[in-house]
Amino acid sequence: MDLKLLMTVFSTVFLAEIGDKTQLATMLYSAEGGSGSRFTVFLGSALALVVASAAGVLAGAALSKLVQGRALSLIAGMGFVAVGVWVLARG
Repeated sequence: MDLKLLMTVFSTVFLAEIGDKTQLATMLYSAEGGSGSRFTVFLGSALALVVASAAGVLAGAALSKLVQGRALSLIAGMGFVAVGVWVLARG
């Protein structure tokens, strides 16, 4: 296992998830229920993140067979820039 890759992916995803709408929704579900439902909320949100991540890995693996890595990085970067411009234009 490549520990450098593991820590890079972990820290990137962890920082991206802090304070996003998924975490806020999870906090709301946890606050609504009693202490017995907190584990259920945790399990549901953890499973959702695992399934979403698995879909991302599978999609990335499939795309990498069709598109070169450099082109895929460029497309992803342009997508992030486009979203940033869109957010700034709306604000």
